[in-house]
Amino acid sequence: MATTSRSIPLKVKRSFGETMRKDAWWVQPLLVLLGLGAFIVYSNWAAFQNAHYWYSGGGANYLSPFYSPELFGQSEHAVFGPKPSWFPGWLPFSPAFLILWAPGGFRLTCYYYRGAYYKAFWGDPANCAVGEPRNEYRGERWFPLVFQNIHRYFLYFALLFLIFLSYDVWLALWWDNADGSQSFGVGVGTLILALNVVLLACYTLGCHSLRHLIGGKNDEMSKKPVSKKCYDCVSNLNNKHQLFAWASLFSVGFSDVYIRLCSMGIFTDFRIF
Repeated sequence: MATTSRSIPLKVKRSFGETMRKDAWWVQPLLVLLGLGAFIVYSNWAAFQNAHYWYSGGGANYLSPFYSPELFGQSEHAVFGPKPSWFPGWLPFSPAFLILWAPGGFRLTCYYYRGAYYKAFWGDPANCAVGEPRNEYRGERWFPLVFQNIHRYFLYFALLFLIFLSYDVWLALWWDNADGSQSFGVGVGTLILALNVVLLACYTLGCHSLRHLIGGKNDEMSKKPVSKKCYDCVSNLNNKHQLFAWASLFSVGFSDVYIRLCSMGIFTDFRIF
């Protein structure tokens, strides 16, 4: 039986935004754009304020995670005292400038966030099976994306910051009394700071780089039972890495907003006991 064949030309490249998808594929990158964009704008604004980042009303001891650890600053939490004399007077100063590069760099180079903001901000691609605005793929071996490879080093700083923020929660459990003593207590701000640490820990400890460091580099996990247990724990957190990435981003921002509004007298913190 005779057969016939015909050639079907393959389209080499879709134009930007071109797709055969029928769903609202643009919703997800748009939400990421708005969410990350709002956080970036607010966090930069809050860092430049250099004010209302701690609250001590009613004996509370709250410090915004945007400013922790406070190396130099105006509050009683400052490790080395006020602004140093050697800091150039013509430069704007804020304690946040000295530390935000570490958690910011960790999120900027995060494997999940890369895929999210590549789509949302660069349209690279805008979504799966959607045309993108570039002609070739260069990967992350070239400038400036080659710097994404330092994510594993930012991980060490992120783990260290969990200790600092946990210590802030400890301080928030001790309230100053009128006679100069301290007593144990829990306020709404204490719970907010504690929840923020939990969410940040779930996000950080579920990091892909930590997963590799804990046991991913081993060829036979069964021969290292302790490493396998740790690897399984990190893997369970890694399965919800996207959820914890957004939840912790919101909790960090909300913690600063709450402390800022309390410090400004707009909110009144409530001591639970």
